[in-house]
Amino acid sequence: GVQVLRYGNARELVLGLEVVLPDGRVWDGLRGLRKDNTGYHLKHLFIGAEGTLGVITAAVLKLYPRPTWRETAFAALPSPEAALKLFERAQTGAADGLTAFEFLSRRSLEVAEMVPGVADPFREPHPFYALFELSGFGGEEGRARLRRTVEAILENAHADGVVADAVIAESGTQARELWRIREGVPEGQAALGASIKHDVAVPVSKVPLFLAEATPAMEAAIENVRVVAFGHLGDGNLHFNLSQPAGGDAEAFMAERERVNRIVHDIAGRMGGSFSAEHGIGLLKKDELRRYKSATELDLMKALKQALDPKGIMNPGKIL
Repeated sequence: GVQVLRYGNARELVLGLEVVLPDGRVWDGLRGLRKDNTGYHLKHLFIGAEGTLGVITAAVLKLYPRPTWRETAFAALPSPEAALKLFERAQTGAADGLTAFEFLSRRSLEVAEMVPGVADPFREPHPFYALFELSGFGGEEGRARLRRTVEAILENAHADGVVADAVIAESGTQARELWRIREGVPEGQAALGASIKHDVAVPVSKVPLFLAEATPAMEAAIENVRVVAFGHLGDGNLHFNLSQPAGGDAEAFMAERERVNRIVHDIAGRMGGSFSAEHGIGLLKKDELRRYKSATELDLMKALKQALDPKGIMNPGKIL
């Protein structure tokens, strides 16, 4: 999600689990400890296993206090490299106060504008955009300090040519309007026809390189394809989606799915990335798992599955 940058993903937010095992036993791991170095961390076997090793019936979760104040900004950028530089400046300037940093291409914003209520906040179009949010605590002084921080980040970035233009939300309503741009991308893409979607992750520093390689590779693979690239730049997770050519045949476009998946996933793999950052394996990505995981990793997964579920009754057919 958009706040993994600050709060972590499910693995980091789960302190303990209760799990019903395939043989009917119940493992009670409902401990709320931050530190417990007493053997294997069994909870990590079940998180992300998609129900293939057991059924999670309860969890102890790590909670954070709700921030008192938020500052939301939307910046226009000349390039993905500039987006990365802005992210680095925001991290340096706000530290843990940086709770989200999203990236959008120009086409992504145009796709979002197809959704009622979504509008470009700038008068002129720009190649790329970043939506980021700072969060903080305290009274009015805390609020003022947060505002000064976001203004300083953007002012310095603009002076150095990193940011071409920017807006800062002046109210909760305006902040929601800026977030609606990001949220509107997948909704708007449905109006473009058939889509081939990729949920990839690469090291944050390699996001610009991934886009520089994957975008022209797709444009060469399918004539007039529309690349819709957006996502969580702060954690290296991109939704690199392809929409069918305007007026093209949807069935013919979707027939290219396996071929273009291989191209995109190979590029991510060469950069030390993942072909499934958020969406898991299920049935659709079993072939990719076999292609991109090492023989050792697959053997370990199969050994765990056999040890815990020898009869194969837990969510059969998924992952392995």
